[in-house]
Amino acid sequence: MTERSGSYADAVAAVARAEGTLDVVADELFRVARALEGSDELRMTLSDRLIPAARRQQIVEDLLGGQAAETTTAVVSMIVAAGRAGDLVDIARQTVEINARDRGRSVAQVRTAVALTGDQAERLAAALSAATGHQVDIKVIVDPAVMGGVVATIGDEVIDGSVRHRLSQLRDTF
Repeated sequence: MTERSGSYADAVAAVARAEGTLDVVADELFRVARALEGSDELRMTLSDRLIPAARRQQIVEDLLGGQAAETTTAVVSMIVAAGRAGDLVDIARQTVEINARDRGRSVAQVRTAVALTGDQAERLAAALSAATGHQVDIKVIVDPAVMGGVVATIGDEVIDGSVRHRLSQLRDTF
């Protein structure tokens, strides 16, 4: 986490809050960050300063136009044009945390092998809220390496209920 990323996240949150779209923008930024993490080509293209800023912005417009709120598209475009695409994942994470904090909640980043249904996500959020003693918003990341179960990270706390972790414990026991 850099101070610069924090400044960008604060600015993004302030703009989205003023427009009444912070929930939507934070959620969409989270999804943009996942897309960047999942595509080396996209991440390198948007970070390549040899590609004119206008071209990189056009790529953002082409990818997000009509798929995301205007504020989200404008914010991502501005970050990319400023040459901060490499910080976008961190800016998104911090914006999600600011949104949760504004609502008196915490963010749990949950890694699962498969996507969760709405009901599963609600039950997991309730279970994590009960375990931590405070309300939790979950952000799900599908990660096949988990193999099954979930790995939840809330701040510095990690709750590992994955099949991979259980297999590792069994292996250590034997």
